[in-house]
Amino acid sequence: MADKVFPSSKPTAAPPAANGGAAAATARTNGGATKADLINPTARLPYRPQPHNRRRQYRPRRNYCCCCCFWIILIILIVALLAAITGTVLYVLYRPHRPSFTLASLRIHRLKLKTAADGSSSHLSTLFNLTLSSKNPNSHLSFSYNPFVVSCVTSNGDVLLGNGTLPAFVSDSKDESTFRGVAVAASVDLDAETVNDLRPELKKGSGVLLKVEMDTKVTAKMGGLKSKKVGIRVTCDGIKGAVPAGKSPAVANVAGAKCKVDLRIKIWKWTF
Repeated sequence: MADKVFPSSKPTAAPPAANGGAAAATARTNGGATKADLINPTARLPYRPQPHNRRRQYRPRRNYCCCCCFWIILIILIVALLAAITGTVLYVLYRPHRPSFTLASLRIHRLKLKTAADGSSSHLSTLFNLTLSSKNPNSHLSFSYNPFVVSCVTSNGDVLLGNGTLPAFVSDSKDESTFRGVAVAASVDLDAETVNDLRPELKKGSGVLLKVEMDTKVTAKMGGLKSKKVGIRVTCDGIKGAVPAGKSPAVANVAGAKCKVDLRIKIWKWTF
């Protein structure tokens, strides 16, 4: 009996077509992407340079800075304008004036310059007695003064002849204050240069030209407004003094003396 031949259950793989194989090989050879390459997560994508726009990157920060500068300048201008308007209104309403000072009299009790025989040292001994007055010409403004530092110097060489003090006081509106017996004295050794400047002054027949300087700080008050302390200097120039003879004091001529008040503004190390 003849044997029966049964076909296999597995399908027989068809041989690859010659043209298809050649096309796939050609595609791989030319660098084309196959389906396996497209779904490969580790495949490196081709590099595409991105455009870099610097102007777009820095524009927000630059606009922010410009906006801040604009508002700061605007606020400063508004504050300055308001301050100017306020100052103008106050000046028109109250007409503030500077205080005035007067040197009523000056007596020289002692003015001696002694020099050693060998010229090695010189000693100055002085004593002055002043009468000063202060007047506030304002109707709605008062002044509060700190203690004064009073100095007596020569007008030509600014040689210091003595120091003294004036107590603190308050000058109300339309008020006048007088201070008598203000002592200004010195007892110091002088160097050769100062002696050379002072000796010709003492030997003048017309007398010694003197100047009185007073430094202090003042606060102005008007109603509920009060200013900060401001430095001032009162300078009384045009005084003609003389060296006293004997025990009687010499009376200086103060008829031509004029006192002026100047602001003393200090910025860091400099005073103007």
